[in-house]
Amino acid sequence: MQYLITFAEGIISFISPCMLPMLPVYISYFAAGEHKGKKSRTFFRSLCFTAGFTVVFSLLGLFAGTVGSFLTRYRLAVNIVSGIIVIFFGLSYLDLVKLKFLKGVRHTVKVTGPFSAFLFGLIYAVSLTPCIGAFLGSALMLASASGTALRGITLLIVYSLGLGLPFLLSSLLLEQLGTAFQFIKKHYKTVNLICGFFLIAVGLAMCFGLFNKLLSVFS
Repeated sequence: MQYLITFAEGIISFISPCMLPMLPVYISYFAAGEHKGKKSRTFFRSLCFTAGFTVVFSLLGLFAGTVGSFLTRYRLAVNIVSGIIVIFFGLSYLDLVKLKFLKGVRHTVKVTGPFSAFLFGLIYAVSLTPCIGAFLGSALMLASASGTALRGITLLIVYSLGLGLPFLLSSLLLEQLGTAFQFIKKHYKTVNLICGFFLIAVGLAMCFGLFNKLLSVFS
């Protein structure tokens, strides 16, 4: 269940109001210097970019899980505190709480090859944090509450997959997906409401230890 939630959080991060509108710009970075129809290199650069932010997010998950492992005797307190933080993230999406550090940022870069795309992914992971902070923070809280370094890193890898797979698909099908993206952008108010209630539900589940109960059932 935790992995399914973090994967969903990655996908929702992809369609966030400060991520999706910039998608054509990001793809154009990777397509720079390519002729029409040459999508293989664009895809490979996008893959390197995805690998870059996956490395950073995985290290964050490793850290969160390691910290959580030292707090296993305080698991109830960790779950409650983490859940409350995630609830605040949800309230920020509903504009009931103002968290300025969750505001988006924009980038100006030049991608010339796989290495620069990977480097861009590393930088992007850090600078993107204010933009997707609510869902990344939620994933990190889940990693911390998991109580193990291994589960922490795997949760953030799954989160990165949720964010990265739609990005890779878009690098190949950007024109075909244009209508869907326009529909999402026109309904961002509804999207934000869904995101907010989703985060609040996750936070409440963490507070009441529902994830631990599910793990004990399936373990």
